[in-house]
Amino acid sequence: MKNIFVTGITGLLGTNLVIDCLEKDFRVKALLRNKAVYKEIEHHYLELIQGNLNDDLSEHLKNIDIFIHIAAETNQGLVNYTDYQKINFEATVKLFQNCVKCGVKKFIFVSTANTMGFGSLLDLGNEEKPIKEPFTKSHYVNSKLEAEVYLLSQLNKMDVIIVNPTFMLGAHDSKPSSGRIILMAWKKRIVFYPPGGKNFVSVKDASQGIINSIELGKSGEKYLLANKNQSYKDFFLRLNAITNQKPIMISLPKWILLSIGYFGDILRRFNIQTSISLTNMKILCINNYFDNQKSRKELKVNYRFLDEAIKDTVNYFTITK
Repeated sequence: MKNIFVTGITGLLGTNLVIDCLEKDFRVKALLRNKAVYKEIEHHYLELIQGNLNDDLSEHLKNIDIFIHIAAETNQGLVNYTDYQKINFEATVKLFQNCVKCGVKKFIFVSTANTMGFGSLLDLGNEEKPIKEPFTKSHYVNSKLEAEVYLLSQLNKMDVIIVNPTFMLGAHDSKPSSGRIILMAWKKRIVFYPPGGKNFVSVKDASQGIINSIELGKSGEKYLLANKNQSYKDFFLRLNAITNQKPIMISLPKWILLSIGYFGDILRRFNIQTSISLTNMKILCINNYFDNQKSRKELKVNYRFLDEAIKDTVNYFTITK
C-alpha cells in the first residue's frame, strides 16, 4: 500500500487524481486551505490536512512514499512575475526541501506542456524541444519552468519526475478552470473561435499518467500528458455535434485578437489585473500541438477519445451548473 501526499486537491486534476488513487487503495493525505468546507471526496483512506503551501508539513510527511505537487497559481490576470514565482517556484522549493528532510522517496511535479516547444501537425512539440514564443513571455509558464530547472538540479537528493499535461477536460471542474472553454460555446446561439488550436487531454488520462509514473517513470525525466491536437474551430464543432446544437460559428481574425491584446497590456501597465494581454492573445493564434509518444511508451498511458472528455465535462456541468 502506497502512502501519497497531494497538493491541489480542490482543482480539476487534483480531485480526479485523489479519486483514482483511493480506488487503488492508496492512503492519501491532501493539503487544502479549509477542510471544514470541503465536501467533494470522503473516504476512510483520505486524510485532509488544513494549511498552505508555505507551512512546515514535516509532521504530516512521516512515512509518505510519494509527494505529488499539483497546486499552482494559474490566474492569468496577475501582472507581476513575482505573483506567480512565490507560489509556483518558491513554495515548490520549500515543499521539496521538506520532503528531503522527511525521507520522502519520490517527488512528482505537475507542470505544464508549455515549458516545452509546441509544434505543428507535421512537426509536433515534444519533451526535447525548448520553450518557444509566445510562452517565453508568459509569467505563469516561466514560473513553472523555473521550478522544473530547480528540481532537476536536485536529483542527488530524491527521485524527481515531472509531468506536463496539456489542456485538460473532464468532470469535477468545480471552479471551473479549463472547462470554461465548454461553457463559452455550450447552449450559445453564436460561437466565436480564434484561429489557432491546442492539444486536449482527458483529465482521467492525465491522472493515469501520474499514477503510472510512480512505478514506471524515470527520475529526471519529463513526460508530456497529451492527446488530441485540434483547432478551436474543430473542437467547437465536436462540442456542437455531441450536444446537438447548431450555433452560428464566427471566426475571430488574428488582427482583432492582437489589438485586444495590446489594449490589455496598456491596462497592465497601470497595474490593472486582467487576463487580456498580447501574450495571451498570441497563444490563441498559434497551433499549440504536442506528441504523446513518450508517455504512451514509457508510462503505458492508453489515451481515451476526446469525445469522452467533452461528454464528461458537459455531464458534470449539467448536474452542477
